[in-house]
Amino acid sequence: MAGQSGEGGLRFAVLGPVRAWHDGQELDLGTPLQRSILGMLLLREGHAVTPQEMIDAVWGEEAPPRALGALRTYVSRLRTVLEPGRPARSRPELLTSIGGGYALRLPEDSLDLTRFERLVALAEKARKAGRLAEAARELREALDLFEGEPLAGTVGPYAEHQRDRLIERRISVIETLMDVDLELGEHAKIVSELIALTAEHPLRERLRAQLMLAYYRCGRQGDALNVFTETREALIDELGIEPGPELTSLHQRILAADPTLAAPVRPGAEAVTAEEPPAAEDDQPAAPELPRPAQLPAAVNDFTGRKEVAIRLRTMLSAQSAAEGVPVAAISGIGGVGKTTLAVHVAHLLTDVFPDGQLYADLRGYSDEPTAPESALGGFLRALGIPPDVIPDGLAERSALYRSILAERRILVLLDNARDAGQVSPLLPGSPGCAAIVTSRGKLADLPGARLIDLDVMEPDEALQLFSAVAGAERVSAEHGAAMDVVAACGFLPLAVRIVAARLAARPSWTVASLVPRLADEQRRLDELRVGNLAVEATFALGYGQLTPVQARAFRLLSLSNGPHISAGAAAAVLASDALETEEVLESLVDASLLEAPAPGRYRFHDLLKLFARRELERTERPEDRSLALRRLLGFYLASAQSAHALAYEGSMISANLVVIGTGRTFSTVDEAVAWLIAEGDSLFATIHQTAACARTEEDLLPAADLLVAMEPLLESGTHTREFDQSTRAVLAAALKNGDQGSELRARYVLGRVLFAANRLKEAEEHFRVVHELSVARKEKIVTGEVLNALAVVVGRQRRHTEALAFFDEAMRFYRDNDVPAGEALVLSYSARDHLGLGRPDDAIAAAEKGLAIFTEMGSGAGTARARYHLGIVLSRVGRLTEAVHHHAECLAFFRASKQRVWEQRVCSRLAETFIAAERYPEAVRHAEEALVVSRDIGHPYGEALSLTVLGKALRGLGNIPRSRDCLRRAFEIFTRLGAPEAGDLKAMLDSFPPDVPTDVPDKPGFRSGADSVVES
Repeated sequence: MAGQSGEGGLRFAVLGPVRAWHDGQELDLGTPLQRSILGMLLLREGHAVTPQEMIDAVWGEEAPPRALGALRTYVSRLRTVLEPGRPARSRPELLTSIGGGYALRLPEDSLDLTRFERLVALAEKARKAGRLAEAARELREALDLFEGEPLAGTVGPYAEHQRDRLIERRISVIETLMDVDLELGEHAKIVSELIALTAEHPLRERLRAQLMLAYYRCGRQGDALNVFTETREALIDELGIEPGPELTSLHQRILAADPTLAAPVRPGAEAVTAEEPPAAEDDQPAAPELPRPAQLPAAVNDFTGRKEVAIRLRTMLSAQSAAEGVPVAAISGIGGVGKTTLAVHVAHLLTDVFPDGQLYADLRGYSDEPTAPESALGGFLRALGIPPDVIPDGLAERSALYRSILAERRILVLLDNARDAGQVSPLLPGSPGCAAIVTSRGKLADLPGARLIDLDVMEPDEALQLFSAVAGAERVSAEHGAAMDVVAACGFLPLAVRIVAARLAARPSWTVASLVPRLADEQRRLDELRVGNLAVEATFALGYGQLTPVQARAFRLLSLSNGPHISAGAAAAVLASDALETEEVLESLVDASLLEAPAPGRYRFHDLLKLFARRELERTERPEDRSLALRRLLGFYLASAQSAHALAYEGSMISANLVVIGTGRTFSTVDEAVAWLIAEGDSLFATIHQTAACARTEEDLLPAADLLVAMEPLLESGTHTREFDQSTRAVLAAALKNGDQGSELRARYVLGRVLFAANRLKEAEEHFRVVHELSVARKEKIVTGEVLNALAVVVGRQRRHTEALAFFDEAMRFYRDNDVPAGEALVLSYSARDHLGLGRPDDAIAAAEKGLAIFTEMGSGAGTARARYHLGIVLSRVGRLTEAVHHHAECLAFFRASKQRVWEQRVCSRLAETFIAAERYPEAVRHAEEALVVSRDIGHPYGEALSLTVLGKALRGLGNIPRSRDCLRRAFEIFTRLGAPEAGDLKAMLDSFPPDVPTDVPDKPGFRSGADSVVES
């Protein structure tokens, strides 16, 4: 192979998959990330690379928090691979550390790229000296070093950039080689090569000019002129430009039969021009005509969709170039995704491109007895007319004979259902003119020269078209909605869709809608997906049966989570293994098309594969082992959420009183913590629901209840209000069923917070009172102070200010008794609003300022932001507007950065209110509209009503009475629906509009006449 030399020592390759050899033996370079790091070091050619450069190069903007640690681990592994005999603790000689960075000291001429550039330089020198044949040999030797797409199997922005650079460099050298061949008078030999090159690169004018000149020198002036016409049309259609001066000039010279275009005269030969075509060679005896094999399976007549990938495959396989080698397309994907169907369909479309025949072999890669390469070659040789008695026995001899027969022929080879690259490599053609399509469930990243195509499930519309084609278009169009439900239940997997459609077609009495409940039951869905000898479960079982015990266990256990995806850290907890071992097994499952990796460090199942994995889980793993795995996952999430809560609410008692049962992530900033909660939110709630469904004791359920409490920063973000409501009710129901008061008080506390956010104040108050009673009875401190504070805020919102201050006093005593200064500051900040409500502005300012001072002294970013919010309200109410704006602007920046959108909405409303007081109405409108957008984004009706209220007041200040009235009317409707006291204030405000502006508000009893501020959040 080109990348490996027969010499000893270390050799490296980047002009294809990143590979390495030591003394002729290929080294295992590990995961794609590890190969990407080595690839970067190789391309830097001994120059030092800093860790940050490597992180940016490999992970880009998606770098995980522990990227530096992972990088060091990969470097350590590479050192072990490259210097296996190096004594422990000795300094590495190859992959060295320099000034905080890393450098790879390459042995001389050990990198294929270095040899490539050396050969190109030698060719240039030989060409300048007039040694054209030598220059051509050097260039072809250089191009032979390429083994497919450069840096194949590597990832990251650096690899993508360098891959494009190397591809462009290769094409440039090919163009130089074509010039040398033309100078040598080899125009007739390179015409076919140039035809393929221009087909692959239709807009490269240099290649087009070389083809025109080659045609002309072969006496094919008409073909040369047609090339110019086609090129001009392509440039105009694609780029809107005319051909450049070189191509235009060549066109004119061909039209004028310029004698300087004639081929150079070689010793013993005459120049050939368009007027003097080459003399015919002596007739040679005709070679015996070999059979033309046509082994392709029949194409399905209802092939549907896959238009873009089919075009891509046709273009890829039609391109022929000696420098490119044999085009090989390796199609991978989950079982049942339609790899074979697509490959056969495309192969039939290419029969005119490969007129000498098509070979097909089912390699049965995932059966108990895969087809041996020797056996497949024997079948191919017999199909090509070789008598059985002269077919050699050995694999190498059969492969050599096979490639010799295919030389100078145009044959397409389809290798279906391959197991690995070792099974495929001996079956690939060796000469340009042929091409191969390979299908496999695994990603054949180590197949030299292959273009990898990972086939995904169908788009919904494509799946519906397939369903219609098999079941009957009229029948399906009459029940379009139900049909879409059916294909969605099939996960848009073509095999599943085809099976269900075939069952429907065979049962005229069934309706499409009758299939929906059959497929809705996840326990029986796989049983429904079988017809005749087709079954989704059997297809999945073939891939599952090839897994190692470690992979199979991971495949089963990872299906345990009901979340839509799982992070590498969470997977490590489920599997009870370390991070690097987990990443390796996860990536191996991705390579086997049994897992998907939608983003770095994040994994998911196809829906049907998850059902299959769960069925295997229930068959194989003991119930107690499944429970332990789920508890490890819950423990990881709880420990991570505890870290997030402790960072977001510095000084709070909650995080210290959580019942932590595992280890998890840590975070360095509040922004990072909240971002993790948002990203993992759906998985966290799914785990809570799973735990609540199977918990039988307080020990089972309490960690899930604690997780709800620890997720408080996510509740503040406003992004998962519905999920919080559903999950808390599920935990509460389980707690009441089990008589688990510890979980009950935690679930009621979070549910009260959810109800309060929805302005369902009476219900929230009821839950908070029960939480307080349970906390006192059980002497649990986890939320005692918080629930007293919450009770105060709830009754204060109902304008029961004296009662609110009594709750605040009780909370203050609790926090002082337990030495919780953050709690004291919280009470002071929140109580300021009730002091205002009782007409005591001086007490309000003093409380708010003292609360801010405590949080500032603690260095609590979240506490300081909340204290500034409350102080800003008080200052705005007493007319100190500039100070109010300052405090609100400061806390708004914090809340936006930490994605706490509920608070963002509140602060924007407050800023609008302050600007109204300052009669700066345009700024008030801007902030009110921002608050309105946020409240609608997070589904916060009370916040929406508040935002509409201040927006209406600001618009009235601007004189926009119709829009002002409309905003206030909509706010009134929401407040009335929520039963909020602000509705009465708005009635008075709407009544104050001029008589000619209708309010459309019906009279209702109990409206207040006052019109003081209605913004009470």
